[in-house]
Amino acid sequence: MTRGAATTVAIVGGGPAGLMAAEQLSAAGVQVDLYDAMPSVGRKFLLAGRGGLNLTHAEPFEAFAGRFGERRAQVEPMLQTFDAQALRDWAHGLGIETFVGTSKRVFPTDMKAAPLLRAWLHRLRAAGVRFHMRHRWTGWSCEGAALRFATPDGEVSVSADATVLALGGASWPRLGSDGAWVPLLRERGIDIAPLQPANCGFDVGPANWTPFFAERFAGQPFKSVAIDFEDGQGRRFSRKGEFVATATGIEGSLVYAVSALLRDEIAARGQATLHVDLLPDRSAAQVLAAVQQRGARSLGSHLKSRLNLDAIKSAMLHEVLPREALHDAQRVAATLKAAPVTVTAPRPVAEAISTAGGVRFEALQGDLMARAVPGLFVAGEMLDWEAPTGGYLLTATLASGMVAARGVVQYVALVGS
Repeated sequence: MTRGAATTVAIVGGGPAGLMAAEQLSAAGVQVDLYDAMPSVGRKFLLAGRGGLNLTHAEPFEAFAGRFGERRAQVEPMLQTFDAQALRDWAHGLGIETFVGTSKRVFPTDMKAAPLLRAWLHRLRAAGVRFHMRHRWTGWSCEGAALRFATPDGEVSVSADATVLALGGASWPRLGSDGAWVPLLRERGIDIAPLQPANCGFDVGPANWTPFFAERFAGQPFKSVAIDFEDGQGRRFSRKGEFVATATGIEGSLVYAVSALLRDEIAARGQATLHVDLLPDRSAAQVLAAVQQRGARSLGSHLKSRLNLDAIKSAMLHEVLPREALHDAQRVAATLKAAPVTVTAPRPVAEAISTAGGVRFEALQGDLMARAVPGLFVAGEMLDWEAPTGGYLLTATLASGMVAARGVVQYVALVGS
Protein backbone atom coordinates (compact mmCIF):
# COMPACT_ATOMS: atom_id res chain seq x y z
CA MET A 1 0.00 0.00 0.00
CA THR A 2 1.04 3.62 -0.47
CA ARG A 3 0.09 6.50 1.78
CA GLY A 4 -1.88 9.05 -0.19
CA ALA A 5 -0.49 12.31 1.16
CA ALA A 6 3.25 12.83 1.27
CA THR A 7 4.62 13.74 4.67
CA THR A 8 6.76 16.84 4.88
CA VAL A 9 9.54 15.17 6.87
CA ALA A 10 9.98 11.53 7.84
CA ILE A 11 12.18 10.66 10.82
CA VAL A 12 13.24 7.04 11.05
CA GLY A 13 14.27 6.07 14.56
CA GLY A 14 12.73 6.98 17.90
CA GLY A 15 15.82 7.37 20.06
CA PRO A 16 17.14 10.67 21.45
CA ALA A 17 18.51 11.92 18.10
CA GLY A 18 15.26 11.26 16.26
CA LEU A 19 13.13 12.75 19.01
CA MET A 20 15.27 15.89 19.18
CA ALA A 21 15.04 16.28 15.41
CA ALA A 22 11.27 15.89 15.67
CA GLU A 23 11.10 18.55 18.39
CA GLN A 24 13.12 21.06 16.40
CA LEU A 25 11.23 20.45 13.19
CA SER A 26 7.79 20.66 14.75
CA ALA A 27 8.81 23.89 16.51
CA ALA A 28 9.70 25.26 13.07
CA GLY A 29 6.20 24.50 11.84
CA VAL A 30 7.12 21.37 9.90
CA GLN A 31 4.81 18.36 9.90
CA VAL A 32 6.77 15.39 11.25
CA ASP A 33 6.04 11.69 10.97
CA LEU A 34 8.32 9.53 13.11
CA TYR A 35 8.73 5.82 12.37
CA ASP A 36 10.25 3.16 14.61
CA ALA A 37 10.48 -0.61 14.39
CA MET A 38 9.74 -1.15 18.08
CA PRO A 39 6.35 -0.96 19.84
CA SER A 40 7.45 2.22 21.65
CA VAL A 41 10.18 4.84 21.35
CA GLY A 42 13.18 5.53 23.56
CA ARG A 43 13.82 1.94 24.67
CA LYS A 44 17.61 2.20 24.89
CA PHE A 45 17.22 5.59 26.55
CA LEU A 46 15.06 4.01 29.24
CA LEU A 47 17.52 1.15 29.72
CA ALA A 48 20.38 3.62 30.12
CA GLY A 49 18.43 5.27 32.90
CA ARG A 50 17.95 2.16 35.01
CA GLY A 51 21.02 2.87 37.12
CA GLY A 52 20.46 6.63 37.12
CA LEU A 53 20.20 8.58 33.86
CA ASN A 54 23.54 10.29 33.17
CA LEU A 55 22.41 13.20 31.02
CA THR A 56 25.66 15.06 30.45
CA HIS A 57 28.90 16.16 32.11
CA ALA A 58 29.67 19.46 33.83
CA GLU A 59 33.36 19.72 32.95
CA PRO A 60 34.56 22.76 30.95
CA PHE A 61 33.68 22.82 27.26
CA GLU A 62 37.28 22.44 26.10
CA ALA A 63 37.70 19.20 28.03
CA PHE A 64 34.22 18.03 27.04
CA ALA A 65 34.91 18.48 23.32
CA GLY A 66 38.23 16.71 23.72
CA ARG A 67 36.45 13.51 24.70
CA PHE A 68 35.56 12.92 21.05
CA GLY A 69 39.18 12.31 20.07
CA GLU A 70 39.84 12.11 16.35
CA ARG A 71 36.33 13.32 15.53
CA ARG A 72 36.49 16.41 17.72
CA ALA A 73 36.67 18.73 14.71
CA GLN A 74 33.35 17.40 13.43
CA VAL A 75 31.55 17.02 16.77
CA GLU A 76 32.60 20.30 18.38
CA PRO A 77 30.46 22.52 16.10
CA MET A 78 27.42 20.42 17.03
CA LEU A 79 28.23 20.81 20.73
CA GLN A 80 28.48 24.57 20.24
CA THR A 81 24.89 24.39 19.05
CA PHE A 82 23.73 22.31 22.02
CA ASP A 83 26.16 21.88 24.90
CA ALA A 84 25.91 20.47 28.42
CA GLN A 85 24.29 23.58 29.89
CA ALA A 86 21.83 23.76 27.02
CA LEU A 87 20.87 20.16 27.74
CA ARG A 88 20.25 20.96 31.41
CA ASP A 89 18.16 23.98 30.41
CA TRP A 90 16.20 21.83 27.96
CA ALA A 91 15.49 19.23 30.67
CA HIS A 92 14.39 22.03 33.01
CA GLY A 93 11.93 23.12 30.33
CA LEU A 94 10.41 19.65 30.51
CA GLY A 95 10.02 19.98 34.27
CA ILE A 96 13.08 17.85 35.06
CA GLU A 97 15.54 19.30 37.55
CA THR A 98 19.15 18.15 37.44
CA PHE A 99 22.16 18.04 39.75
CA VAL A 100 25.91 17.62 39.36
CA GLY A 101 27.38 14.56 41.09
CA THR A 102 30.79 14.32 42.70
CA SER A 103 32.25 13.05 39.40
CA LYS A 104 30.75 16.09 37.59
CA ARG A 105 28.27 13.84 35.87
CA VAL A 106 24.82 15.40 35.56
CA PHE A 107 21.68 13.47 36.53
CA PRO A 108 17.95 14.16 36.90
CA THR A 109 17.15 14.84 40.54
CA ASP A 110 15.02 11.69 40.71
CA MET A 111 17.71 9.70 38.80
CA LYS A 112 15.05 8.31 36.42
CA ALA A 113 14.66 8.36 32.65
CA ALA A 114 10.94 7.61 32.40
CA PRO A 115 9.58 10.97 33.69
CA LEU A 116 11.75 12.89 31.22
CA LEU A 117 10.70 10.67 28.31
CA ARG A 118 7.01 10.96 29.22
CA ALA A 119 7.21 14.75 29.39
CA TRP A 120 9.11 14.87 26.12
CA LEU A 121 6.63 12.67 24.25
CA HIS A 122 3.73 14.73 25.63
CA ARG A 123 5.36 17.87 24.23
CA LEU A 124 5.98 16.24 20.84
CA ARG A 125 2.43 14.93 20.49
CA ALA A 126 1.04 18.32 21.48
CA ALA A 127 3.20 19.86 18.75
CA GLY A 128 1.62 17.55 16.18
CA VAL A 129 4.34 14.93 15.74
CA ARG A 130 2.77 11.71 14.48
CA PHE A 131 4.24 8.43 15.69
CA HIS A 132 4.16 5.22 13.66
CA MET A 133 5.27 2.21 15.70
CA ARG A 134 6.19 -1.25 14.43
CA HIS A 135 7.42 0.26 11.16
CA ARG A 136 10.75 -1.32 10.27
CA TRP A 137 12.58 0.61 7.58
CA THR A 138 13.70 -1.67 4.74
CA GLY A 139 15.14 0.87 2.29
CA TRP A 140 13.80 2.76 -0.68
CA SER A 141 11.49 1.99 -3.56
CA CYS A 142 13.02 0.91 -6.86
CA GLU A 143 12.95 4.53 -8.02
CA GLY A 144 14.71 5.57 -4.81
CA ALA A 145 12.11 8.20 -4.02
CA ALA A 146 9.92 6.57 -1.38
CA LEU A 147 10.79 5.01 1.96
CA ARG A 148 9.71 1.41 2.47
CA PHE A 149 8.58 0.00 5.81
CA ALA A 150 7.63 -3.49 6.91
CA THR A 151 4.66 -3.38 9.28
CA PRO A 152 2.34 -5.98 10.86
CA ASP A 153 -0.18 -5.06 8.15
CA GLY A 154 2.23 -5.43 5.25
CA GLU A 155 4.61 -3.14 3.41
CA VAL A 156 4.06 0.61 3.53
CA SER A 157 5.60 3.16 1.17
CA VAL A 158 6.09 6.74 2.33
CA SER A 159 7.08 9.80 0.31
CA ALA A 160 8.69 12.71 2.13
CA ASP A 161 10.24 16.05 1.24
CA ALA A 162 13.19 15.15 3.49
CA THR A 163 14.23 12.27 5.69
CA VAL A 164 16.21 12.08 8.92
CA LEU A 165 17.71 8.69 9.71
CA ALA A 166 18.43 8.22 13.42
CA LEU A 167 18.62 4.44 13.67
CA GLY A 168 21.43 4.10 16.23
CA GLY A 169 24.49 1.89 15.94
CA ALA A 170 24.60 -1.87 16.45
CA SER A 171 24.75 -2.18 20.23
CA TRP A 172 21.75 -3.59 22.12
CA PRO A 173 20.02 -4.90 18.95
CA ARG A 174 17.10 -6.26 20.97
CA LEU A 175 16.17 -2.64 21.66
CA GLY A 176 16.12 -1.79 17.97
CA SER A 177 19.66 -0.70 17.06
CA ASP A 178 20.91 -3.57 14.93
CA GLY A 179 22.97 -1.85 12.22
CA ALA A 180 20.73 -3.24 9.46
CA TRP A 181 20.89 0.15 7.77
CA VAL A 182 24.56 -0.25 6.79
CA PRO A 183 24.06 -2.10 3.45
CA LEU A 184 21.07 0.08 2.58
CA LEU A 185 23.13 3.26 2.79
CA ARG A 186 26.15 1.74 1.08
CA GLU A 187 23.93 0.86 -1.88
CA ARG A 188 23.18 4.58 -2.19
CA GLY A 189 26.86 5.47 -2.31
CA ILE A 190 27.24 6.65 1.30
CA ASP A 191 30.63 5.85 2.81
CA ILE A 192 30.45 4.00 6.14
CA ALA A 193 33.23 3.07 8.56
CA PRO A 194 32.81 -0.50 9.88
CA LEU A 195 30.75 -0.70 13.05
CA GLN A 196 32.77 -1.71 16.10
CA PRO A 197 32.11 -2.07 19.83
CA ALA A 198 32.79 1.02 21.95
CA ASN A 199 32.68 1.33 25.74
CA CYS A 200 32.96 -2.43 25.86
CA GLY A 201 34.47 -5.28 27.81
CA PHE A 202 37.33 -7.51 26.69
CA ASP A 203 38.36 -11.14 26.80
CA VAL A 204 41.69 -11.95 28.37
CA GLY A 205 43.97 -14.45 26.70
CA PRO A 206 45.18 -16.80 25.63
CA ALA A 207 43.03 -19.10 27.76
CA ASN A 208 41.04 -16.51 29.71
CA TRP A 209 41.04 -16.72 33.49
CA THR A 210 41.76 -19.97 35.26
CA PRO A 211 38.59 -21.93 36.04
CA PHE A 212 39.00 -21.14 39.75
CA PHE A 213 39.23 -17.39 39.18
CA ALA A 214 36.35 -17.32 36.70
CA GLU A 215 34.05 -19.31 38.97
CA ARG A 216 35.00 -17.51 42.16
CA PHE A 217 35.29 -13.90 41.00
CA ALA A 218 33.19 -13.38 37.85
CA GLY A 219 30.96 -10.38 38.50
CA GLN A 220 33.06 -9.02 41.35
CA PRO A 221 34.70 -5.59 41.21
CA PHE A 222 38.29 -4.48 41.42
CA LYS A 223 37.78 -1.40 43.59
CA SER A 224 40.21 1.50 44.01
CA VAL A 225 42.63 0.43 41.30
CA ALA A 226 44.31 2.22 38.40
CA ILE A 227 44.87 1.17 34.81
CA ASP A 228 47.92 2.24 32.85
CA PHE A 229 48.20 1.54 29.13
CA GLU A 230 50.32 2.82 26.27
CA ASP A 231 49.64 1.69 22.73
CA GLY A 232 52.07 1.16 19.87
CA GLN A 233 51.60 4.76 18.72
CA GLY A 234 52.58 6.19 22.07
CA ARG A 235 49.06 7.12 23.13
CA ARG A 236 48.83 6.84 26.91
CA PHE A 237 45.98 6.17 29.32
CA SER A 238 46.36 6.31 33.10
CA ARG A 239 43.42 6.63 35.44
CA LYS A 240 42.13 5.49 38.80
CA GLY A 241 38.70 3.90 39.20
CA GLU A 242 37.19 0.45 39.25
CA PHE A 243 36.22 -2.35 36.91
CA VAL A 244 34.68 -5.81 37.06
CA ALA A 245 35.98 -9.30 36.39
CA THR A 246 33.85 -11.38 34.03
CA ALA A 247 33.95 -15.10 33.28
CA THR A 248 36.14 -14.41 30.26
CA GLY A 249 37.79 -11.08 30.99
CA ILE A 250 37.14 -7.54 32.21
CA GLU A 251 34.51 -4.82 31.86
CA GLY A 252 33.22 -1.79 33.73
CA SER A 253 33.72 1.97 33.81
CA LEU A 254 37.53 2.06 33.97
CA VAL A 255 37.83 -0.50 31.16
CA TYR A 256 35.28 1.37 29.06
CA ALA A 257 37.34 4.53 29.41
CA VAL A 258 40.36 2.87 27.76
CA SER A 259 38.37 0.61 25.42
CA ALA A 260 39.00 2.58 22.22
CA LEU A 261 42.79 2.35 22.67
CA LEU A 262 42.62 -1.34 23.57
CA ARG A 263 40.33 -2.17 20.65
CA ASP A 264 42.54 -0.37 18.14
CA GLU A 265 45.71 -1.96 19.56
CA ILE A 266 44.18 -5.44 19.25
CA ALA A 267 43.20 -4.68 15.66
CA ALA A 268 46.75 -3.59 14.87
CA ARG A 269 48.76 -6.15 16.84
CA GLY A 270 46.44 -8.97 17.85
CA GLN A 271 46.50 -8.21 21.57
CA ALA A 272 46.99 -5.43 24.10
CA THR A 273 48.60 -5.55 27.54
CA LEU A 274 47.44 -3.12 30.19
CA HIS A 275 48.81 -2.83 33.73
CA VAL A 276 46.65 -2.69 36.83
CA ASP A 277 47.89 -0.90 39.93
CA LEU A 278 46.11 -2.81 42.67
CA LEU A 279 47.25 -0.34 45.34
CA PRO A 280 47.30 3.11 43.70
CA ASP A 281 47.20 4.95 47.03
CA ARG A 282 50.47 3.39 48.18
CA SER A 283 53.92 4.03 46.75
CA ALA A 284 56.04 1.25 45.29
CA ALA A 285 58.43 1.59 48.25
CA GLN A 286 55.60 1.24 50.76
CA VAL A 287 54.27 -1.85 49.01
CA LEU A 288 57.69 -3.48 48.85
CA ALA A 289 58.36 -2.80 52.52
CA ALA A 290 55.03 -4.35 53.49
CA VAL A 291 55.58 -7.44 51.35
CA GLN A 292 59.08 -7.99 52.78
CA GLN A 293 57.67 -8.23 56.31
CA ARG A 294 55.76 -11.39 55.50
CA GLY A 295 57.27 -13.86 57.93
CA ALA A 296 55.67 -17.32 58.17
CA ARG A 297 52.11 -16.34 57.28
CA SER A 298 50.52 -17.25 53.98
CA LEU A 299 50.88 -14.61 51.31
CA GLY A 300 47.15 -13.92 51.15
CA SER A 301 46.82 -13.47 54.90
CA HIS A 302 49.87 -11.27 55.06
CA LEU A 303 48.79 -8.99 52.22
CA LYS A 304 45.31 -8.64 53.67
CA SER A 305 46.74 -7.74 57.06
CA ARG A 306 49.49 -5.38 55.90
CA LEU A 307 47.95 -3.85 52.76
CA ASN A 308 44.24 -4.55 53.19
CA LEU A 309 44.34 -6.50 49.95
CA ASP A 310 40.97 -8.12 49.29
CA ALA A 311 40.41 -11.58 47.85
CA ILE A 312 40.04 -10.67 44.18
CA LYS A 313 43.23 -8.60 44.15
CA SER A 314 45.11 -11.36 45.92
CA ALA A 315 43.79 -13.86 43.40
CA MET A 316 45.00 -11.61 40.60
CA LEU A 317 48.58 -12.24 41.77
CA HIS A 318 48.10 -15.97 41.29
CA GLU A 319 46.67 -15.35 37.80
CA VAL A 320 49.61 -13.35 36.50
CA LEU A 321 52.57 -14.72 38.51
CA PRO A 322 53.98 -18.28 38.36
CA ARG A 323 53.93 -20.15 41.66
CA GLU A 324 57.67 -19.80 42.30
CA ALA A 325 57.49 -16.01 41.89
CA LEU A 326 55.04 -15.71 44.79
CA HIS A 327 58.01 -16.16 47.13
CA ASP A 328 59.92 -13.30 45.53
CA ALA A 329 59.06 -10.12 47.44
CA GLN A 330 60.40 -7.88 44.68
CA ARG A 331 58.24 -9.50 41.98
CA VAL A 332 55.15 -9.62 44.19
CA ALA A 333 55.49 -5.94 45.06
CA ALA A 334 56.12 -4.97 41.44
CA THR A 335 53.07 -6.95 40.32
CA LEU A 336 50.87 -5.34 42.97
CA LYS A 337 51.78 -2.00 41.43
CA ALA A 338 51.58 -3.12 37.80
CA ALA A 339 49.80 -6.42 37.25
CA PRO A 340 49.90 -7.21 33.51
CA VAL A 341 46.59 -8.18 31.91
CA THR A 342 46.63 -9.12 28.23
CA VAL A 343 43.35 -8.77 26.35
CA THR A 344 42.90 -10.42 22.98
CA ALA A 345 39.42 -9.43 21.78
CA PRO A 346 36.70 -6.91 22.52
CA ARG A 347 33.33 -8.35 23.40
CA PRO A 348 30.81 -8.42 20.52
CA VAL A 349 29.28 -5.13 19.46
CA ALA A 350 25.84 -6.38 20.52
CA GLU A 351 27.08 -6.35 24.13
CA ALA A 352 28.74 -2.94 23.96
CA ILE A 353 27.31 0.21 25.51
CA SER A 354 27.79 2.08 22.25
CA THR A 355 29.12 1.75 18.72
CA ALA A 356 32.14 3.19 16.95
CA GLY A 357 32.14 3.62 13.20
CA GLY A 358 29.18 4.56 11.07
CA VAL A 359 28.44 7.15 8.41
CA ARG A 360 31.67 9.04 7.80
CA PHE A 361 31.45 12.80 8.21
CA GLU A 362 33.26 13.11 4.89
CA ALA A 363 30.13 11.65 3.27
CA LEU A 364 28.00 14.42 4.80
CA GLN A 365 27.67 18.14 4.52
CA GLY A 366 28.05 20.29 7.63
CA ASP A 367 24.29 20.12 8.19
CA LEU A 368 24.52 16.28 8.19
CA MET A 369 22.87 15.84 4.80
CA ALA A 370 24.30 13.01 2.71
CA ARG A 371 26.27 14.32 -0.25
CA ALA A 372 25.16 11.37 -2.37
CA VAL A 373 21.45 11.62 -1.49
CA PRO A 374 20.04 15.16 -1.31
CA GLY A 375 17.30 15.44 1.31
CA LEU A 376 18.63 12.56 3.42
CA PHE A 377 20.04 13.54 6.81
CA VAL A 378 21.78 11.34 9.38
CA ALA A 379 21.97 11.87 13.14
CA GLY A 380 22.94 10.16 16.38
CA GLU A 381 24.97 7.02 16.84
CA MET A 382 24.81 6.26 13.12
CA LEU A 383 27.58 8.84 12.75
CA ASP A 384 31.24 7.84 12.79
CA TRP A 385 32.20 9.10 16.24
CA GLU A 386 32.64 7.70 19.72
CA ALA A 387 33.11 9.01 23.23
CA PRO A 388 33.47 7.58 26.73
CA THR A 389 30.53 7.16 29.06
CA GLY A 390 29.76 10.08 31.33
CA GLY A 391 27.00 11.91 29.47
CA TYR A 392 29.10 12.67 26.39
CA LEU A 393 27.27 10.17 24.19
CA LEU A 394 23.80 11.50 24.95
CA THR A 395 24.79 15.15 24.64
CA ALA A 396 26.35 14.68 21.20
CA THR A 397 23.44 12.52 20.07
CA LEU A 398 20.92 15.21 20.98
CA ALA A 399 23.11 17.91 19.43
CA SER A 400 23.29 15.98 16.16
CA GLY A 401 19.51 15.67 16.06
CA MET A 402 19.23 19.44 16.44
CA VAL A 403 21.81 20.11 13.70
CA ALA A 404 20.13 17.69 11.29
CA ALA A 405 16.73 19.29 11.93
CA ARG A 406 18.07 22.75 11.19
CA GLY A 407 19.59 21.38 8.01
CA VAL A 408 16.22 19.93 7.02
CA VAL A 409 14.48 23.28 7.54
CA GLN A 410 16.99 25.01 5.27
CA TYR A 411 16.80 22.26 2.67
CA VAL A 412 13.00 22.18 2.50
CA ALA A 413 12.90 25.97 2.26
CA LEU A 414 15.48 25.95 -0.54
CA VAL A 415 13.75 23.19 -2.52
CA GLY A 416 10.37 24.84 -2.10
CA SER A 417 11.54 28.27 -3.19
